[in-house]
Amino acid sequence: MKNLPLNLFLFFVLLSAGCDSIEDKKGRFLLKGNEKMEENDPKSAIEFYQEALALDSTFADAYYNKGMAHLRLNELEEAIVDFSKALEKNPIFVDALFQRGLSYLDNGEFYKAKADAQKLESQVKDDWRPYFLMGLSEEKLKDFPAALRSFQKATDLDPDNSDLLVNQATIYFYQKEYATALLILEKAEGINPLEPNLHNLRSMIFFDQKNYEGALNAVEKAISLDKGQAYFYNNKGLYLLFLGQYEEGLTLINQSLAMNDKNPFALRNKGIYYTLTGDKVEALTYLEELAASYPDMDLLAEYLDKARAL
Repeated sequence: MKNLPLNLFLFFVLLSAGCDSIEDKKGRFLLKGNEKMEENDPKSAIEFYQEALALDSTFADAYYNKGMAHLRLNELEEAIVDFSKALEKNPIFVDALFQRGLSYLDNGEFYKAKADAQKLESQVKDDWRPYFLMGLSEEKLKDFPAALRSFQKATDLDPDNSDLLVNQATIYFYQKEYATALLILEKAEGINPLEPNLHNLRSMIFFDQKNYEGALNAVEKAISLDKGQAYFYNNKGLYLLFLGQYEEGLTLINQSLAMNDKNPFALRNKGIYYTLTGDKVEALTYLEELAASYPDMDLLAEYLDKARAL
């Protein structure tokens, strides 16, 4: 074709472009969106997925991928809408159902997450995901025995999944069965020593056991493996407070709040900082407001009493 006259060459180019089917065009937009996701540019990815949907409003994969991009931006409501649209177009879209359930959990809609887990269980066999989602839902609803059973079912189906073991250990931690939790974490570490959540959970157990140095070492390991998790910095800040390093602890708590300003434990920890440093007014500002919403939060009542006694 390189020997053709320019006008004839352009004719062939335009003709070939005009022959592209909608299927081809929407597929290219989907791929471009996926490339932007790989480049960690979810906003641009959403634009490409929207272009695909403009060509085909029934394109379930584009809704699903757009939902995943919204998750990357922590836009839970938008993600839930997109996963729901994907399921409208494809009612047996297992990945969309699973991700919607997880999004409901993160959005505080625990019963909806549990309903998605039940739907997922009816659609797939020998799959750990329904039981994992069910366990997380039951954990949020404070039904710890049921959560343990669900996580055990998930582990039976996927025994090499360290996350499932960490979830089991988390339930034992909530029940203050520390020895059992630590044994499970050892097993999880044998499978995947680079799982940051297991080191963070171990730090929380050590803290409850008043082993503050051990807690600090464990959470520092978690941070080294995942520097983007706000809860890890908050925990490290708390441990530093209990080791008498007040200003260093406050810096990390504030860093955690800058990453996630909706974490009540970080606000509690600021109240603890002001209590420890003798600032009654600031301490009560944080702790009294939290007490109204989270009366059973660990350490809250203890430090509220100490703040009032200042």
